Amino acid sequence: MDRLVDLTGGDLPQFPAVIRRTRYLFTGIVQGVGFRPFIYRTAREYGLTGWVQNRADGVWAEVEGTASALAAFKEDVISNPPPLAEVAISLAVDLLPTGEGGFQILESEGGEARKVHISPDIAVCDDCLAELFNPADRRHRYPFINCTNCGPRLTIINDIPYDRARTSMACFPMCPACRQEFEDPANRRFHAEPNACPACGPKLRLLDGDGQAIPTADPLRKAVAALKQGDIVAVKGLGGFHLAVDATNEEAVQKLRARKLREEKPFAIMVRDLAAAREITDISFEEERLLQTPQRPIVLLHKKDQAAIASSVAPGVDTFGVMLPYTPLHHLLLQEFQALVMTSANKS
Repeated sequence: MDRLVDLTGGDLPQFPAVIRRTRYLFTGIVQGVGFRPFIYRTAREYGLTGWVQNRADGVWAEVEGTASALAAFKEDVISNPPPLAEVAISLAVDLLPTGEGGFQILESEGGEARKVHISPDIAVCDDCLAELFNPADRRHRYPFINCTNCGPRLTIINDIPYDRARTSMACFPMCPACRQEFEDPANRRFHAEPNACPACGPKLRLLDGDGQAIPTADPLRKAVAALKQGDIVAVKGLGGFHLAVDATNEEAVQKLRARKLREEKPFAIMVRDLAAAREITDISFEEERLLQTPQRPIVLLHKKDQAAIASSVAPGVDTFGVMLPYTPLHHLLLQEFQALVMTSANKS
């Protein structure tokens, strides 16, 4: 045994730290928000061993290590979870240590107790946007870019626990490059279930009014051209369709009103960015903050005089209902426009 020398010159034994093991059940919004990768990295940071696993009733974990490391781990989980997570500890049970080595993310398990909350869809993050518009990036202009911190969640899930095999992404096997990201703890796409790229993920299509595919090498540019010439384009979002027209084109907006049988009710508009919102509205600091929240709400903003928006967008009122782009496809479309009308494609 290692020995220490005390001040009197005698030897004192150095006792090994006591090892403990705790089992946790984490509930709340803990699936689809990067929570398992967070647990994995936090456990490794404190030298803990064990595992973490998605189940139908939440996220389960067992962690083993010194009492001080376990306490620090618990504090981090509660105080510094991923930005979009909402975490509660529904169970914490002490177990006998097993002496296992390493920490791992186990394959998910189903079950009858379906109590887990799934994250809502999340607006594309700044990191993904930087890649989207970077010509050197392999996901340049890829309209389905996402990562652990953003992208589709609730609208793509078919069953719980939340794993790719239980989502609409199941039919898109990851290519080797995406798989490497998915399995790399240092990558922000570590266990990002909708991870995809142009080589392996969904692709855009453009259909005509009868639902027939329009032959084109670039559906996005063809759709932009249609909007510029005053056509109505149905844009698939995460959960449904918007009918879109150029919000500065009075004739196009009037045509949309006639098709929708919507005589006066204001249309919501999606603006390119905050600068575009400032050009057409008297927007406050608090309203700017609301526009940029992950939920990307429609915010009522007071119109500026002489705003370059078609008068029939919001007739008879002094406000516009404004939202920011929240999918990569929206950002790509809005590059070419100050604002687009985005209204529900539901039948009137």
